[in-house]
Amino acid sequence: VQLQASGGGLVQAGGSLRLSCAHSGRTFSRYFMGWFRQAPGKEREFVAVISGSGLTTDYADSVKGRFTISRDNAKNTVYLQMNSLKPEDTAVYYCAADPAYSTILSRSQDIDYWGQGTQVTVSS
Repeated sequence: VQLQASGGGLVQAGGSLRLSCAHSGRTFSRYFMGWFRQAPGKEREFVAVISGSGLTTDYADSVKGRFTISRDNAKNTVYLQMNSLKPEDTAVYYCAADPAYSTILSRSQDIDYWGQGTQVTVSS
């Protein structure tokens, strides 16, 4: 399985971006998909997760109400719509795939697959 993240860029505070992550395998719908981010000098942190069916989602408190995770299983792609962006959202964003919800939510060191990261920069 390979994950290819895209969609990052430079945006002003209050703006929006949509990240995409394409999954190469034929078993995409079996995986929970997550987004993480890592800012300079900080540890990687969980952002959002979505179940294989797309019916269950969860978010970090810092992005609730601003970010939306979704997926299109026909396109093997997961998205992260980011609205009302703040300078503190600046980070490299990574997508991840794992068969277990709990692994994405709380044991990221055990996640099976990671994308390469895409830079998001929010200017004030």
